[in-house]
Amino acid sequence: MNWTEVRVTSPLGWHELVAEALALGPCTSVAVGATRIGGDIPPDGFHHVRTFIPTDTDTPQLREQIRTALDLVGERTGMDELIGMDIRFHALPPEDYATSWRKTWKPFRVGKLVLHPSWDVREVKHDEIRLLLEPGGSFGSGRHATTRTCLKVIQERGVEGSKVLDAGSGSGILSVVAKQFGAADVLAFDIDPVAEVAGAELASDNDVQGIDFRTGGFEVLGADEGPFDVVLANIYSDIIQLHAGDLAAHLAPHGWFAFSGCPIFHYEATRAAIDAAGFDVQEVRQRGRWVTFVGRHA
Repeated sequence: MNWTEVRVTSPLGWHELVAEALALGPCTSVAVGATRIGGDIPPDGFHHVRTFIPTDTDTPQLREQIRTALDLVGERTGMDELIGMDIRFHALPPEDYATSWRKTWKPFRVGKLVLHPSWDVREVKHDEIRLLLEPGGSFGSGRHATTRTCLKVIQERGVEGSKVLDAGSGSGILSVVAKQFGAADVLAFDIDPVAEVAGAELASDNDVQGIDFRTGGFEVLGADEGPFDVVLANIYSDIIQLHAGDLAAHLAPHGWFAFSGCPIFHYEATRAAIDAAGFDVQEVRQRGRWVTFVGRHA
């Protein structure tokens, strides 16, 4: 099969959102970073984010659909640097470019957690926990600053024996890792129906049981399901602002929370909503342009 490469020049720190926008129609796995294709190097401060489509599906209509999806990223975030990102379409010589990017994707660590691609099952140290995952796809690689911060908080604050709520679960990575670090029960939900399937697959790949993945918003929680010892939300900051009260209502009096996905330019509005919901923000962790709020009830 012949392939067309779709390459987007994305500002650093935004590649997860760009990758998500590219995961549509016939597009295959998403690759981020350096490539040998054409030898082009992105400018300073930028990544190349690439996906691949079968050449026989590379139509003007699909190209327009991809451009529209990327334009929506700029509109939703309000960031000028995400408006009008450079998009290149390039026909490739015969090779399986949908998977060849695996050659350069390396495992990485967050605390005692080692994240491995599913085809790399090298041994880990006796005190480390391995998470097998398929990088790329709809929800990214787990490398995003907000995800890494939440993974670190889970380990530092501790979830052993806890009842955990993962609001906006995406790939299910926070839910699965919470179980790996000893959570008793995890309930995870996301409005994207793909998330329920992705989360269940990630749990299965890692032999993790005891996670209830659901599709929908807070309405999928029963009146008797809660409160939770830990509430996690790695989602868009405007959703945190809108649902801060719902998040507070589901956190047990003794519990703790971690809310991430907030770009620095949304800090004031997001912090105000969290404070107004009755939370006590004990930590504000910043990684790059992203902020994570950690704390308890006031």
